Amino acid sequence: MALRPPLPHTAKTAAVVFALAVGLTAASIVVEASDGTGGRQDTARAARPAAARLEQFTADGLAQQISTVQRHLRAEPKDATGWAGLGSAYVEQARGTGDPTRYPQAEKAFTRSLSVQPRDNDTALAGRASLAAARHDFRGALRDADKALKVNSYSQGALAVRVDALVELGRYKDAYTAARKADALRPGIPVFTRLAYVLELRGDAAGARRVLLRAKDSATSPSDIAYVSTALGQLAWGQGEYGTARAAYADALRAVPGYLPALEGRGRTSAATGRLDAGIRDLEEVVRRYPLPAELSALGEAYEARGDRAKARQQYAVVDTWITLARANGVATDLDSALVAADHGDVKEALKAARAEWDRRETVHTADALAWALHRNGDDKRALAYAKRAAEPGYRNAAFLYHRGVIEKSLGDSASARRHLTAALGLNPGFSPTAARAAKAALKGLGGQR
Repeated sequence: MALRPPLPHTAKTAAVVFALAVGLTAASIVVEASDGTGGRQDTARAARPAAARLEQFTADGLAQQISTVQRHLRAEPKDATGWAGLGSAYVEQARGTGDPTRYPQAEKAFTRSLSVQPRDNDTALAGRASLAAARHDFRGALRDADKALKVNSYSQGALAVRVDALVELGRYKDAYTAARKADALRPGIPVFTRLAYVLELRGDAAGARRVLLRAKDSATSPSDIAYVSTALGQLAWGQGEYGTARAAYADALRAVPGYLPALEGRGRTSAATGRLDAGIRDLEEVVRRYPLPAELSALGEAYEARGDRAKARQQYAVVDTWITLARANGVATDLDSALVAADHGDVKEALKAARAEWDRRETVHTADALAWALHRNGDDKRALAYAKRAAEPGYRNAAFLYHRGVIEKSLGDSASARRHLTAALGLNPGFSPTAARAAKAALKGLGGQR
């Protein structure tokens, strides 16, 4: 279904969409870094040392490693751990490239592993939990992570995915407890980064930074250094600390040149500080290799801020294509649909998508998406209730504050609107190339100082 009114069928737009469709169904894609999505780096570790090499994938040369394991499994098709490792590698490859067609392949590999070894196979269960999380089936992820932990309570992969699932289900107190337990049982970068995110959601940005610095001290491989440095950059960017963010992204790119999450962060930072051309160059490279909705939308907004509305519309059109492909491969995408459509497309479809996502999981992000979709459909009274829910754990996010301020302005609560719009711009003045401008205009209309 269309997320926005049909666009002119220019040859250039058609070419962009066709290229994306071809790219997402390519048979072999190489990724350069260990965790392209900002959080789900660890794959399940092997239970038996002899098979460990089949599972300890790094993203450097991941496609070649997959080929090696495939050859191994042709020779030894009864290797349950090998099949689980292959499944985890497919999940990692999908995450690193934005190619959802890898998920069915991963599912088949985990199923094969569990058919070969149906009992005490924590490796496959943890891997299947990771797959469920990647597909946004967080209840399934939690169920399989718990099954894996019953077999092996020290499974770092299962401990990490369990935290992810609890966060994405909006169970923040449970997620904090789970992250602390994981830190006690299996401290390491996958656990540190999750603990830091839970702390950030609780409003403790300083605590999150301390944990990430601890993670950086323990990082030795280039991919781990890039991963943790990028997490530090993202945290700093969210607090409006652009110099700190830029330095962290530079550390990441020195460790792994071309590391996409850092390149994206640098692009967003450049856009936030008014360097739109530099930001667009970085975001174009990210989208060329990693065409997912958030990145496509970020590039579209940067184009829009520069005045190039035709190019912006092309990016939003490609989002539609990705969502169609993702749904065909079992990925729940309603939150992505709602966020993009509410700002750039069919607001009725945005509301439908946001409601569907809220029915699945009550998180701060789904609360914010539903609040904004309700506002865009003229239901500001109900929207405000969800905007308040988005702030309940103590999480401070400039976009959330902006949305709440606009909703309050529409309801005639000028004092609250000024407070939240000022807070949004004070926290992260360049949180969006387009929305930050809108926030300043709204605040000016209310008699604010910006």
